[in-house]
Amino acid sequence: MANITLAIPEELHRIVKQHSEVKWSEIARRAMWDYARRLELMDKIVAKSKLTEEDVKELDHKLKKAIFKHYRELIR
Repeated sequence: MANITLAIPEELHRIVKQHSEVKWSEIARRAMWDYARRLELMDKIVAKSKLTEEDVKELDHKLKKAIFKHYRELIR
């Protein structure tokens, strides 16, 4: 198995050090596997997509505009 080194914020390091009973490498490994599986799924979906980057940008713009409008109406 390969080893890696991670940089973490001081506050997180303090908490990790306070809980040496926790297998932090196992938690990091599981979190990385979860994220990697989601990336693989996204890669499979994207591979089948016929959308261009411009199509995606246009959809992104329309969705953000609709979400903004929705929440602006809720605030009123």
